[in-house]
Amino acid sequence: MRVELSRALIIVAVVTGANCPVQAREHHNRDSEFARGALQRGEVLPVERVLALAHQQVPGDVIGVRLEPHRGGGLTYEIRVLTPSGQIREVVLDARTGGFLKIEE
Repeated sequence: MRVELSRALIIVAVVTGANCPVQAREHHNRDSEFARGALQRGEVLPVERVLALAHQQVPGDVIGVRLEPHRGGGLTYEIRVLTPSGQIREVVLDARTGGFLKIEE
């Protein structure tokens, strides 16, 4: 799998409930600042590392990445992968350690 950040669709967080472009942009800016701060504090791994770990679990092309709060605390990366067979799978990794949590169909 060729993973280049310039080509991968990276979505740090889903913009929900924003009906106008201004609200969406503000929401995106807050999410970006949160993700950048978490990376600087060592709370999450860099996206490049996470993409390599996801590829070990599910080969294919990355079509989306989200940083989400985990039910038990902490953060998870949810990486959507389009497999060679055309299926979309979501690999869930612990954002701090990169530990594998699950694969969703």
